[in-house]
Amino acid sequence: MVFSSVTAKLGGLHHVTAITGDARGNLDFYTRLLGMRLVKKTVNQDDVSAYHLFYADALGSPGTDVTFFDWPHAAPNRPGAGTIAPIALRVRDEQALEWWRERFESAGVSHGEIDGSRGRPRLEFEDPEGQRLALVADGGLAGGHPWDASPVPQEAQVRGLHGVTITEASADPTRLFLEDQLGFRRVGEQGVDDGSELVFESGPGGPGTEVRVHVLKAPQWGRPGRGGVHHVAFRVPDDTAHREWHTRLQSSGVAVTPIIDRFYFRSIYFREPGGVLFEIATDGPGFAADEPESELGNSLALPPFLEPERERIEAGLVPLS
Repeated sequence: MVFSSVTAKLGGLHHVTAITGDARGNLDFYTRLLGMRLVKKTVNQDDVSAYHLFYADALGSPGTDVTFFDWPHAAPNRPGAGTIAPIALRVRDEQALEWWRERFESAGVSHGEIDGSRGRPRLEFEDPEGQRLALVADGGLAGGHPWDASPVPQEAQVRGLHGVTITEASADPTRLFLEDQLGFRRVGEQGVDDGSELVFESGPGGPGTEVRVHVLKAPQWGRPGRGGVHHVAFRVPDDTAHREWHTRLQSSGVAVTPIIDRFYFRSIYFREPGGVLFEIATDGPGFAADEPESELGNSLALPPFLEPERERIEAGLVPLS
């Protein structure tokens, strides 16, 4: 089934979920060094022994979240086909990138140099577990709510997600899936050292909507693990659009999950032909559904269906401070 305008277009990235084996160290890096706000401290609803930590802008706005499952016993991430890296985050401009390069130097963070070969100036770096990330200058476009308590000055703060890169053994199956099933537009292609990259955008296009498909010249299969990405989620505005997407994917023969109520948003999950796990999530109700914006992330939040198990769940979690 070729993409139809009857179905609401995806609005870009909603969140990216990765895997950590060190929740305390992860919290320290993403809040104290990167200056993102912990907007929700909860648990993986499918594995309540694991934290699920959400870092975002001041309000936890859709399209600004990088989240982590805490799985200390997971195998290390193995890069290759079927994986996502790097996660690209938005900053205002090249001056912000220069500020970050100096900050990474002084903090001993592994990083590259500021590079404009992929269209926008970017600075690649790694977190302490080897999670590959990049900061990309978005040209000062609107997006993200500054966090007043951030240790990073407002003009350099992370403003949200820019995009993701998925690595594939073959271009065409994923290209056709993105274009025909999900309504992405191909906006570029370029050679890279170990293969090629195709660039796609969804919805309004630009920062926050980009998916790069990195096609390996000599493919080796990867495996998500500690220091890698579990899945990427795309945005829809409401439940009506979400149900339309679920019906559309089912009708196209895509193996998609039932609609799952995550309390903070609704989700469906499916895999693209190269094996990467995709999610489509609603923008609401949002993280203020169970705690005021001023208190986001300060205590363990559990959706109502897990609240009766709070004592057992808390007993199984390692304190983060």
